[in-house]
Amino acid sequence: MSSQTPKTVVSAKDISIRFGQVQALEDISFDVHEGEFVAIIGPNGAGKSTLIKIALGLKKADTGTIGLFEDGRSLKPSDIGYVPQLKTFDRTFPAQVIELVVSGLRHNWVWSASKQETILARKALDEVGAGHLAARALSSLSGGELQRVFLARAMVREPNIIFLDEPATGVDTLAEHDLYHLLENYLKRQPRAVVVMITHDLSVARFHSDKVLVLNRRLFNCGTPEEVMTEACLKAAFGHQGHGHSLKFA
Repeated sequence: MSSQTPKTVVSAKDISIRFGQVQALEDISFDVHEGEFVAIIGPNGAGKSTLIKIALGLKKADTGTIGLFEDGRSLKPSDIGYVPQLKTFDRTFPAQVIELVVSGLRHNWVWSASKQETILARKALDEVGAGHLAARALSSLSGGELQRVFLARAMVREPNIIFLDEPATGVDTLAEHDLYHLLENYLKRQPRAVVVMITHDLSVARFHSDKVLVLNRRLFNCGTPEEVMTEACLKAAFGHQGHGHSLKFA
């Protein structure tokens, strides 16, 4: 008996968008199925963050659509978690860790959390190994600690989709390794969920993802790391020769 085909969780069809005279994305189509860890790679200015923002509803494509869930269910805020780039966050914002995580439950800032919200936030922090940070000020955290807190915020409602935009930027190597381990464990606990992550680290895409999107305004390839992360594809997408990508994967 053949196994059941995994359901489609994210389906992009012919996504294009321009900013003035710049074609940011052109005819992007791909599917993400439940249980997949997906890496999006490409050079700076390739449109990676723009694609995530379209999926999140923060930007509107000129043409095409990104559909979430093939079963036609009504999309709820709890279905999606988002971990932004650390460099976009104001580290001087006067708040505690627990407040930031609780904001993931309401999707707005929380000045007074309920007992149940606090319990859920502490549980999410414990799951990412940051329970001891609950009462800390955000401004006192290291890059790795802050990334764990943002991951707890994204996971607090146990979403079916987690989007991450270069989550390892500004994070040390040990904290980066822990981050990928946490994401892989989340997919084990939530086998119908998906993780979609922008990364500039090709070795991360190679060794941690199930599917890779090679993007530079258009989609150069989409498939398993072994299928798409070839020397020819990476040279074409990154636009230069002699990069030595293959040395990373020997």
